[in-house]
Amino acid sequence: MKKTVALVVSFLFVFAVTGLSFSQEQKEAAPAPTKEEQKMPERKHAKQARHYMHGEVTAVDAAANTLTVKGKKGEVTFMIDEKTKFDKGMTLADVKVGDKLTVKYAEMGGKMMARNITMKKAHHHEKKEMKQEEKKEEMK
Repeated sequence: MKKTVALVVSFLFVFAVTGLSFSQEQKEAAPAPTKEEQKMPERKHAKQARHYMHGEVTAVDAAANTLTVKGKKGEVTFMIDEKTKFDKGMTLADVKVGDKLTVKYAEMGGKMMARNITMKKAHHHEKKEMKQEEKKEEMK
């Protein structure tokens, strides 16, 4: 009886060790992903994380490097850093409350990081109104 138990235990031990070695070989056989393959999901995620917002500036805080814009989604405060690009050589100091602009931003760690800020052009009908007002002034 002792010999039978010892024989069964030894067979189980051999099968367990053999099974582990086969599974280890299969894991090593899979090739490691290349650097390009590893960066692919990050690139896709980074592209998907970019958003746009069109609206009117409601607050500018140069000391805290923030810009608050009111748009269709409500008021959003954007963080400005050295990576933020401004339109036409502008800086944060050139942005004033009431300006209409477009902000391209990415959400990072719960903060909205502005990546590109461009001044929004006046709408066609606003330009017409301005021209009409200028004509009225000339006639006077």
